[in-house]
Amino acid sequence: MKARIATCSLAGCFGCHMSFMDIDERLLELAQVADLDRSPLTDVRELGPCDIGLVEGGVCNSENVEILRAFRRRCKILVAVGACAINGGIPALRNRYELSQCLAEAFLTGIGVTDPKMPSDPELPLLLNKVHPIHEVVKVDYSLPGCPPSAEAIWTALSALLAGNVPQLPPEGIRYD
Repeated sequence: MKARIATCSLAGCFGCHMSFMDIDERLLELAQVADLDRSPLTDVRELGPCDIGLVEGGVCNSENVEILRAFRRRCKILVAVGACAINGGIPALRNRYELSQCLAEAFLTGIGVTDPKMPSDPELPLLLNKVHPIHEVVKVDYSLPGCPPSAEAIWTALSALLAGNVPQLPPEGIRYD
């Protein structure tokens, strides 16, 4: 039986998913030993039971919390992928300010605002007061550092996990571009 892998992107730039896609032809090798559940290749929205969950991005709103908790419940191994998942990354720069200040700057008083009004669509998820790294919300089994981690680092980590081993990344495989 093949392993199942799922991925998700929370608050971040989606760069870690692009690095995942950059494993290129090795995606075909991966397909021989694993099925992709929720991922940018499948566009599956509902997460089924998985062996490995790769989560990129920080946690900035109620929807992120819900998705992350679902991943923790359904994935045997949960991997924080990239700086945003590990320490909040760029989205966490807003943590220096009150949420109300950030919203006012973005929607009411900021340069270029032409129709100042606060969004009130019920479809928008509730923002958290600060951006959290994922380990502050759920238990994380492994972290894959980088901004973004290289395709080689992702491949090395996935290969080790699929073989039942602990990922060992050489320092030269970690980058912050």
